[in-house]
Amino acid sequence: MTTPPGEGLLFDVAAPPTPVERLLLLADQYVQHNDTLDRILRAEPSSEPDDHAPSAQQLATATNAAIKAVTDERLFQSHELSDAVVRLQQLAFLSSASADHGPHMARILTALAPEATMGCADTVAYEIRHRRGRTSDAPNHPLTATHRTALWEIASGNVVATSSLGRQYVHYRDERVLIGTLRTLEANGLAERVRKSAPSAYVGGPLQDRVRLTAAGTTALASSISSPPARSAPDTAPAPAPTAAKAATRSR
Repeated sequence: MTTPPGEGLLFDVAAPPTPVERLLLLADQYVQHNDTLDRILRAEPSSEPDDHAPSAQQLATATNAAIKAVTDERLFQSHELSDAVVRLQQLAFLSSASADHGPHMARILTALAPEATMGCADTVAYEIRHRRGRTSDAPNHPLTATHRTALWEIASGNVVATSSLGRQYVHYRDERVLIGTLRTLEANGLAERVRKSAPSAYVGGPLQDRVRLTAAGTTALASSISSPPARSAPDTAPAPAPTAAKAATRSR
């Protein structure tokens, strides 16, 4: 008799990431890659101008793997989904091409990759939900609009943290993320700060702490965008909290 897969194992095997989770993880890889390039560009001239090449090639491989995960879903080829796949193919090409250039041009080629990947994740999540309808995989504890927006901004590489004179600050680019929101996400194991991993805000300044999603945060955000209560249109970012101030650049 054939033993069913998984039976007889002495340990639990983690389920592979869903296509949406894979895309969120890919966006995080692009954020880390760009942070590294920014630190290289802010530092003294490197004796090895192609230090970034292995990372760029790895990103191209990861992007192609994400494309395969999406196509393996065998979803209906809507215009939005086709565009998302083409966008991912472009990112794979740009990542591979950046390995043949110096840090400055390499940084330009992958500059928009995190947000582009997040847009593709949103489209894929919509298409999966549209094709299969609501499933039992919906999160047991749905995110609030504020927390969902904050996780989206973090995954897009738009949030860093700093401290000065004993006070902590959150710096964001698009939607407002408060320090209290960040602390709540950290307390719930959904986000974390990686010390001195993000480039300085100005030349000669101190490195900043990149805020990233944890594994639990990635799963929570993927579940949220895969089964939100409402949606305005595919390939757009989640709706921000009503009080979001796009013009702000810092909150306490």
